[in-house]
Parts: sequence; C-alpha cells; structure tokens
Amino acid sequence: MSFPASAPVLSDVRRALAVFAHPDDVDFGCTGTIAGWVDEGIEVGYLIITRGDAGGFDDTPRAEMPRLREAEQRAAAAEVGVRQVDFLDGYADGMLTPTLELRRDIAAAIRRFRPDRVLTSSPLRRWELLTGPSHPDHLAVGEATTCAIYPDSRNPFAFPELLAEGLEPWVVREVWYAGGPDPDHAVDITDRYDRKVAALRAHRSQTAHLDVPTWIQERLAVVAADAGLPPGRLAEAFTVLRTT
Repeated sequence: MSFPASAPVLSDVRRALAVFAHPDDVDFGCTGTIAGWVDEGIEVGYLIITRGDAGGFDDTPRAEMPRLREAEQRAAAAEVGVRQVDFLDGYADGMLTPTLELRRDIAAAIRRFRPDRVLTSSPLRRWELLTGPSHPDHLAVGEATTCAIYPDSRNPFAFPELLAEGLEPWVVREVWYAGGPDPDHAVDITDRYDRKVAALRAHRSQTAHLDVPTWIQERLAVVAADAGLPPGRLAEAFTVLRTT
C-alpha cells in the first residue's frame, strides 16, 4: 500500500498546523520546510501529542524528561520562527493508539487553530524502514490526525462537546505526510539547512551523542538526489494530498 501521487501545492495557505507524536519529530523530518513557510509569511503552529517521556540516551532521571523535552521543543521551534507550540496532556510516549479521545483532541486543536494545511506523520508503514518513520506512535498520530481532518474537524455533529466549547467546524484543505512510503514532493531546504541543524541541536537530550551536521546533511543530500535536484542541494520530501 502506498500513497497516490502528490497534488499540486495550494498557493494561498495562510496557516499551517504540524501534528506529531514526540518532541523532535517535526525537526528531524520537516524543519527546513517549515522555516520556508515561515519565511513566506505562513503562520505555523505545533501540536505535540506527548512530552517524550520514553526518550533520551543518558541517565537523566525519568521524571525530568517531560519537562526537559518540552523546553527543548520550544527552543527548537524558536530557531525557525514558530511561536505557538502546544502539548496535549494525558498521552504517554510509546503507548499511542488512534483512539476516539485522541481524534477528538486533535480535532479540537484544528478547530482552534483553523489551518489551511496540516503536516503530520504518515499513517502508512514503511516496511523497508521499520525504525524511525514506522514507530507505532508516529503511525498512530498520522491515523488519528487523518481522521480528525476528515470527518471530525469539519463535521458539526462529531464530538458535539466541541461546539459547546465554542469550537466551530473547520475544513483543512491540504495535508502533508512526512516519513511515508515513496514521497514525491521534494522541498529544497539548502538555504535553510543551518536553521534545521540549530533546531535539532536544541534537542540535546536526543542529539548530543550525534554529529548532527554530518548525519543530517548526508540524509538530506540523498533525498535531494532521489528527487533529481542538482549535486550539493539538500531536501526534505513529503506526500501532499488535497482533502476536498
């Protein structure tokens, strides 16, 4: 199973919401692209489902990890000009499933932020790459976000308690999937590479053991080459779908 070919990208997007499972997910896969959106004047917000309590590579006390990783994500967002970073409460790292409760919470965020575009993780597993993009939390958030986009956020009769909270239905017109199989929409981020590196370095609990510039440059160069970009260019790749 794979995605269809990407649709032409909407040219009139004013607001975009990125929905991901953990602090750092958005930065590993998408920060260069998001920096470009901010440069274009698009207002970007983040919705992070967990505080990454199961992450880390050292002896940081487990009780400290959620606070630390939330601060890291906020610092990383600031590196690319994203000011709104929201976290959901009550969801544990490593235990996510696309429940009705998660769908409702994401739909509420969509109705509140009212984005034209939503960026999220792929709900489709990559069998050739079981680590990283195919983390069960990533798949769960991709599926729950897809359901929140359609039908939940646009249907006035879905989760009627949202209406009672003053959250009117909203139609997301475009969804970008990161980390899925065979992405075919490449974004040249060469000129924003330094900001992507700075964002990743902000996640010290996750990246301090890595040579971030070398490691990420090699990955982005492969994506660019696969997309047919000239040598020396760096890229992130997505699948872009219309919802209407």
